[in-house]
Formats: sequence, structure tokens, C-alpha cells
Amino acid sequence: MTRHLVIFARAPQAGRVKRRLGAGIGAMAAARFYRRILGAQIDRMTRDPRWNLWLFITPDTERTHPAWHLVPLSRRRPQCRGDLGRRMKRPFAILPPGPVVLVGSDIPAMRAPHIARAFDLLGRHDLVFGPAVDGGFWLVGAKRTRPLPYTLFDGVIWSTPTVLADTLAGIPPHFTTALADTLDDVDDAEALRRLAL
Repeated sequence: MTRHLVIFARAPQAGRVKRRLGAGIGAMAAARFYRRILGAQIDRMTRDPRWNLWLFITPDTERTHPAWHLVPLSRRRPQCRGDLGRRMKRPFAILPPGPVVLVGSDIPAMRAPHIARAFDLLGRHDLVFGPAVDGGFWLVGAKRTRPLPYTLFDGVIWSTPTVLADTLAGIPPHFTTALADTLDDVDDAEALRRLAL
């Protein structure tokens, strides 16, 4: 089955991306950082033949932004409306058959072996999560041999230290779950300082 890697991306416009980071370093600097990290992620992930790369983009009207030039227009989709949980469920519902791994667009340390390991875990589990240092997750994947749990992401309060724990608590016991590598996403100036160390 074809493997599908989805990057959830936001148009890299000052004031619209990395707002918490922008509060610490300025909106323009945060947008430049995001553009650089996203571009590097896309560049690395499009080179790997083990999966098809898709971009799910917000705002929905930004499908032709220059930042996504390495991804064919046919593999760019809008995230659509709803909270983060609802938007993340969409790729799992609409992409062609095969396992799906979805990642954020602000994971500087993410490399192809991290993604390959997540897909390998989906060979033995229904769901996989990549824990983030802050208590959230940078990756979620599904084997997709059956529909996602209806309650997945229900009741999760986003941008809190319990995001991963709350998500795992909502998964029915008959779904097998695995944890991939722990990586750091860059949401604020403190995370950026950790990256620089």
C-alpha cells in the first residue's frame, strides 16, 4: 500500500504564523523562522521515495503560495474549517488507501528515519503518536485498515501540557497504539532557545 505523509502547513505570513513565538521574537522574525523550517521539512521529505508527500494548508485559499513549490498542486489540500482535531481527521478520511502519517510544520529535528519508524510501527499498530517535549505530539499516524475512532481528539484542550495524554485517554481499548520518537516543536521563544543550545 502507498504510504502518505501529510505536513500540516500554514501560509508563512507575519502575524498569522507562530504567534506565541512572535510574542517573544517579533512577528517578522517568527514568520522567517517558520518559512525556513517549513521549507527545509518539505525539501527533505519530498526526496524520499518511501511515501507520497501531501500538504494540508491553511488558510484554504493559499494553495499556490511560493513556499510550497516543491509539492505538486495535485497534492495540496485545504485543511478546511473546525478545531485542530477536526482538521487533523480530514486527511485520514480523504486520502487514497494506505497508511497516513501527519506531522506539524515546525519540527526542526524531524528527519526521514523518524517518519520511516512511524510507518514501521503502523505495520503492527492501528495508531502511532510522536510525543513532543511540551506534552503534545508532533506526529499522528493511522494504519487505516478500519475507520479512526470516532472519539479521537474529542475533549482535547489544545496547546496545553496534557494534549498527548488527553488524546491517548480518548482512544478505545481495542485500538493498538505505539509511540514514535520524541521531538521538540518550536512554539515559543523558550523552545527556540532550546533549539539553539
